[in-house]
Amino acid sequence: MNWLATPPWFFDAVQVISLIILLYFSALQLVLFALLILSFFDMRRRLAQNFYADYEATAKSHFTFPVSVLMPAFNESPGVIESVRSVLSLDYPEHEVIVINDGSTDDSLAKLKKEFGLVRHEVVVRKWLSVRGAIRGVYRSASTPNLSVIDKEHAGKSEALNAGINLSRYPLFCTIDADSIFQENALLRVVRPFLEDPERVIAVGGQVRVANGCRIERGRVVEPRLPQNILAGFQVVEYLRAFVASRLGLSSLNNLLILSSVFTLFRKDVVLEVGGYRADVVTEDMELVLRLHHHMRVQRRPYAIVFLPDPICWTEVPESLGALARQRSRWHRGLIHSLWLHRRLLWARNAGSLRWIGLPYYFLFEFMGPIVELVGYVLIPIAYFMGFLSPLFFWAFLFVAVTAGAFLSVSAVFLEELSFGLYRSWGDFAQMVAIGILENFSYRILTLFFRLGALVDMLLGRGGWGKQERAGFGHTETAPAKP
Repeated sequence: MNWLATPPWFFDAVQVISLIILLYFSALQLVLFALLILSFFDMRRRLAQNFYADYEATAKSHFTFPVSVLMPAFNESPGVIESVRSVLSLDYPEHEVIVINDGSTDDSLAKLKKEFGLVRHEVVVRKWLSVRGAIRGVYRSASTPNLSVIDKEHAGKSEALNAGINLSRYPLFCTIDADSIFQENALLRVVRPFLEDPERVIAVGGQVRVANGCRIERGRVVEPRLPQNILAGFQVVEYLRAFVASRLGLSSLNNLLILSSVFTLFRKDVVLEVGGYRADVVTEDMELVLRLHHHMRVQRRPYAIVFLPDPICWTEVPESLGALARQRSRWHRGLIHSLWLHRRLLWARNAGSLRWIGLPYYFLFEFMGPIVELVGYVLIPIAYFMGFLSPLFFWAFLFVAVTAGAFLSVSAVFLEELSFGLYRSWGDFAQMVAIGILENFSYRILTLFFRLGALVDMLLGRGGWGKQERAGFGHTETAPAKP
């Protein structure tokens, strides 16, 4: 069809759709900017608290809650020993480490037995939560009495975590991935909200940083460095923007719906009330947090789910396009599934601010984002070059979609580095700023297609992790990814 002969209604429709897209992008950037401002003030408040906090006294106090650290592991041979060492050497008065070997087919269990001198023990495992996959044995070490290893049949991460909860002894439990490393004082810092308000606080999440490229010795990040791999470099800035800006801002409103299973501390009694982790969901961590919100709101019980920017856990991120695509597809499918399962919160009488802030944010800007962004990136340039849109409208769209997005990324980098300054090299800082600008022209568009692929996968009934590369900390091996 000759576009010069396009009927007037089509011209009007393109303009209306373009205007809606521009308003959507503007609303998104305004919301993200508002969350960044909230994050700034919350960061200042927490830094002031940390200035007066006596973590040494907390570490020595008999009143500090003991913690059970749960580490599910499925074919994590390259990095599992370093991760376990990291958790065992935490500066904390009393904690136990429970590794759940979820039917690994590699030598993960053999490595653990050899490294820590594990011996099989006959123990009574509580049945607080029903668990699929038989437990084949529980192992303990005479030299490391606070370490236990559960060997069970493969049934997925949710079942592994539930098995760990059943064996755990303490009122708080912390989840960490087997490809992650704690900062030495991370547990002392993440437990603080529970000590300050033990009745209300039910979950606390810590910040996750990219371990790729860092110098690691005996389970400790001794020198933070930016990765050489460009995809991992983009993820450094992406994690800063997501954790420091968005999550910290939503946390200050008690509307945070995502706490990463890489590093989260829960009150065990409340998790048991809601039935533990569900095995029939795509992302068990987000679904559990949403269920906790739902449970506490329906029962009209005061509560708080908190994100802290200073307790840090380092994790390995994908360095190949295939692994990154599978990870982001799974995350987006998990988001959609979890929102659908808890859709009743939108009209529940006691939903409160979740109905107006948390759920609309995740639905409009996280779930709907890829669809609207794709239409915008395709439709508006075509409409402009065909003469349907004015130059002012076109440049306004580019400013909102690209420039404002780059500003938010760079602001998140400045906010984090001015507060904590983990990367001490000016070259690393300049590189992060450059990545924050460049990602809006490349990486964001790439992940947009990954998230759109998640929608296609859901429509076609596809799922699963497939295989994800695991280089390990200081290794070059690979292993099948987690289920």
